[in-house]
Amino acid sequence: MKTLLRVLKHNGLSLFFGVIFLAALFGQSVVGEARYNEEQRVDGRAEVTYTEYVTSSDFAVDVTENWQSEYLQFLLYILATVWLVQRGSPESKELDKAGMEDDAHEKIGEHADADSPKWARAGGLRARVYSWSLTLLMATLFFGSWGAQSIAGLARYNEQQLAQQQDPVRWAEYVAGPDFWSRTLQNWQSEFLAVGSMVVFSIYLRQRGSPESKPVGAPHAATSVTD
Repeated sequence: MKTLLRVLKHNGLSLFFGVIFLAALFGQSVVGEARYNEEQRVDGRAEVTYTEYVTSSDFAVDVTENWQSEYLQFLLYILATVWLVQRGSPESKELDKAGMEDDAHEKIGEHADADSPKWARAGGLRARVYSWSLTLLMATLFFGSWGAQSIAGLARYNEQQLAQQQDPVRWAEYVAGPDFWSRTLQNWQSEFLAVGSMVVFSIYLRQRGSPESKPVGAPHAATSVTD
């Protein structure tokens, strides 16, 4: 029992967001099916079951268009914070540390600690790959979900085309068209606004106890201060 409680405590943040993610995804699927069947009734078409809806292009495009924008947000944020700084923000590195850090600061190769990750201690090519592993993963997830959005969006768009007795389009035509980019850009702009707002608001506002905030009494100009 103590071991279980320890696991829950030590992994509380990831477990919390994992649970609310699944709850929100389920909620989206339920209300999405209701909305879809309402549209089906209005158009005089047959309703679908829950299983049919969650395996449909309609549900897939709604999910993936949000996933790709989230992973793009993280990808750009990770890369931007390497070279760009923001005076007064705890989300920024110190003003004189913009750019790639040296091996000593990053604990690579001979500078690694005994408990450093194996690939960091190895140095050479493995350390270089590991040094970019987070960016590589986020880029893979972004492009993968963006590609899935384009395929699901194409399927749904062509369903609508056929229902209106119009010719379906090819993938290249769809990804160059307004439907795909309207869905894409409406998500991108909201993510960029949210991240930019967090960076700026964290200069002047505080949340006691949060590592995303400076200490309550820290000066507004204090940069890269979280404890």
